[in-house]
Amino acid sequence: MTKRTLLFLLLGLFALAGTVHLGFAVSYAGTLILAPERGQPTFNLNDDLRVEKLQPEAEQAGLRLNDRVVAVNGEPYVGLMVWFKSLYNAKPGQLISYSIERPASQPNAPPGKLEIKVPLVKGIGNITGLIRALVLLVYFLATPLLCFGLGFWVAFVRPRDPKAWFLLGLTLSLSALILEGWAWPGWWLGLATTYRALLGQTCPLWMLLFGIYFPERWSLDKRFPFAKWLLIVPMVLGAVLAVAPSLAQLYRFGAIPRWYWSLKQEVDNIAVFAAIIGVTVFFVALIHKARTTIDKDARRRLRLLAWGVLVSVTPGFILAVINVSTGGHGFFNVAPAWVVLIALLLLFLFPVTLAYIIVVQRAMDVGVAIREGLQYALASKSVLVMQVLLSLLVIFGAESLVSGAGSSRMQRVLAVGGGIAVIFLLQGAAKWLKNWTDRKFFRESYNSEQILSELGEEVRAMVETKSLLETVAQRIADSLHVSRVAFLLNQNGYYRPAHALGYNAPLPVAFAETSGTVQQLKIERKPVEILADDDEFWLHQGREMRDEDRQMLAAMGAQLLLPLSVKEKLPGFIALGPRAAEAPYSPTDLRLLQSVAMQTGLALENSQLTEAIANETAQRERLNREVEIAREVQERLFPQEFPQIEGLDYAGACRPALGVGGDYYDFLELTGGDLGLAVGDVSGKGIGASLMMASLQASLRGQALHCRDNLAELMKHVNTLLYHTSTSNRYATFFYAQYEAAARKLSYVNAGHNPPFVLRREGGDFTVLRLEEGGAVVGMLPSSFVNYTQGEIQLQAGDVLVGYTDGISEAMNPAEQEWGEDRMLAHLKSVYGQSAADILRALVDGADEFAAGAKQHDDMTLLVARVC
Repeated sequence: MTKRTLLFLLLGLFALAGTVHLGFAVSYAGTLILAPERGQPTFNLNDDLRVEKLQPEAEQAGLRLNDRVVAVNGEPYVGLMVWFKSLYNAKPGQLISYSIERPASQPNAPPGKLEIKVPLVKGIGNITGLIRALVLLVYFLATPLLCFGLGFWVAFVRPRDPKAWFLLGLTLSLSALILEGWAWPGWWLGLATTYRALLGQTCPLWMLLFGIYFPERWSLDKRFPFAKWLLIVPMVLGAVLAVAPSLAQLYRFGAIPRWYWSLKQEVDNIAVFAAIIGVTVFFVALIHKARTTIDKDARRRLRLLAWGVLVSVTPGFILAVINVSTGGHGFFNVAPAWVVLIALLLLFLFPVTLAYIIVVQRAMDVGVAIREGLQYALASKSVLVMQVLLSLLVIFGAESLVSGAGSSRMQRVLAVGGGIAVIFLLQGAAKWLKNWTDRKFFRESYNSEQILSELGEEVRAMVETKSLLETVAQRIADSLHVSRVAFLLNQNGYYRPAHALGYNAPLPVAFAETSGTVQQLKIERKPVEILADDDEFWLHQGREMRDEDRQMLAAMGAQLLLPLSVKEKLPGFIALGPRAAEAPYSPTDLRLLQSVAMQTGLALENSQLTEAIANETAQRERLNREVEIAREVQERLFPQEFPQIEGLDYAGACRPALGVGGDYYDFLELTGGDLGLAVGDVSGKGIGASLMMASLQASLRGQALHCRDNLAELMKHVNTLLYHTSTSNRYATFFYAQYEAAARKLSYVNAGHNPPFVLRREGGDFTVLRLEEGGAVVGMLPSSFVNYTQGEIQLQAGDVLVGYTDGISEAMNPAEQEWGEDRMLAHLKSVYGQSAADILRALVDGADEFAAGAKQHDDMTLLVARVC
């Protein structure tokens, strides 16, 4: 059924039960307050409507034992409703007219039909004074109302929880057993009779179900799930069959046919046996679960419940069994009055125990709503009820002393004054008890849930690890009164304390990733309790659990571990010590702590990521600064001034893809007005390439002074120097040429570089001369494996020499198409005749225009020389 349907059903049941309970409560209150003004009959009737247990007033009026009552006040006595009508609002001394039939066998009495008027008397028999008031207040008034309030409150908070319905059935059926007497003749009495007959018979049934399923299902029921139905079916059938006879007793005797009575008798024999077994199973299930359950808190709650039930229900249960065994004539007929009264008063402990276990110990996790409301219903208001009850007892006691026949005037004054003083003392004590109960059990519970719920939301915004750990630890300690809190985070494969609260010294603990504790947390992924005294607990099981783990957990005083799980990772966990006054961690606490741990784990991951980003950013800033310095150094390595060479216009430029690069160009002023021209490309990019580029420049400049006439030998020496000063994955393509201004001759060596070319115009056509003579790249192989040859070319006026790296020719557009040498030559032809600087600028602009904004991943270096 849907929650809405269940709530409507609850509302209907609440209206029905509330009407019945309200009627009986008013009746009991009236009996307590107005008992001296109400008339009571002076004889009893048995099931055959014959007189038994005559009092002197009835005997003096003429009644005799075994007289059969056939009418009351002229109305045929067909049902108990007639009897109740005659007593409604009757006063002591009022005469009630009874029509009787007297058997002929009765001695000293005329047989036949007689009319006898019997006066009503004051009082309710031998239960008087303080005892009478105490029984009425505790047993007939407080117990049913407490059962009613507790059962419906839990059911309304958790309408979909079967345990809540079992609790409701148990509390209502228990109160139905207590609801006796009458209030108003008429429809209400019929409703109350049906309610009491149906629910009162099912009390053993609800005890059976509650014992099996609270707080968790009994293991034996899991193994034999159908066994309980052997008890449930006869108990339900017996309760249903009890309704019709109860109504017949009320409205018309003898309305039930004999076959129905026979059927009911047969069913009752089985139902009574099933009820006894069901109540026994209730006790056995609670005791067995209290001994075998692993959960420490659940075991404590079950033991409290078992003891509370044993003390409160056992005396009444024994009396009920004796009463049924002896014919069912009432408790007062099978035991002394004081034994019966004690058993009745002890029954009040049953709903009190349930309330304590469910509300204070939070066994059913009914949440903030029920505890906040029951703060007043079971704490503040119950204190007020206790105050009223005790005040009434004091008043009744003082009244008894004042009205005593042998009491003096001074005794009466002292009794009244003492009673007033006690009432004032009770008021002060009640105020203290209310504040203590409110602070101890309810308000702190509510505040802890509110604090932890808000904390779960707050930690999401925290990005600093230290602040996060300090805040979470302090909030948990404050809200749950936890004496010790420790955060252990994963550091290089070991979980070490990162923040601790409540410890006098640093914690010397470190849990390895392979330890049993860490593995258990990874498996559970939820709060894990530490039950050090339980040999069957995980702490004492498994090969991976070592004494070292147990010693470290003991050193921390840990009672609860909270994994900070993030997906499949466990960045850390929280160890919580015991709560103040050894208060248990309730299911609600565990649920909220799990939520806080989950949010803390996410926040911890975010904070660590933020710190990593901050560290990376700082490192990147340092690297950027270093790159900037390297770029400035590299800029200084490129030619700063171009020497004037007669008949030659030249220019060069380099644009690294990163801050620094491995491309190289250079102009060397040689003796005799000659010029050395160099362009190279070091493998790789960045600072490593720039360092090799600096080494290449130094090698070239050193060798250019010694091997000017033999460029092949020069290149071989450069290769040797680079090979010994660079790693095996570093090399450079390199082109070096020397221009003799007087002869316009260009000598060169190409070490694996993109062949520079000379663009020459003859007439209207262009001729392209590629400079390819040379050898292998430098720096990769030892000089014994490489040889270089020198090439020469005679230049003419108007010739344009272009040296470049592949960053120019392989510039790519968004479609990943290369600019290529053909487009570069075409562009060069379009600017032929311009100055070297203009040609260089035009070629770079042409490559950029073709790239159309696409990111370039290679350095772009260009060298242009024009013969004038």
